[in-house]
Amino acid sequence: MLTVNIYEAKTQLSKLVDLASSGTDVVIARAGRPVARLTVLKPEKRTYRLGLLEGKGWIADDFDAPLPDEILAGFEGR
Repeated sequence: MLTVNIYEAKTQLSKLVDLASSGTDVVIARAGRPVARLTVLKPEKRTYRLGLLEGKGWIADDFDAPLPDEILAGFEGR
């Protein structure tokens, strides 16, 4: 674990972020007292459950049937 003072952290932030992202914890201190830590963020592990909504919806039997002429005319601006 690397400890740096605030002034050094401000001037070398990019380097310290690179160190933290590679797995090295960086402690930032003020007057020798630790006040913050830079560490790598691990992505959240998301779990996926397939079929969660199975059986909750339905599709009409005539879903893909042609539209009636009066409705089709409205879409086409006739």
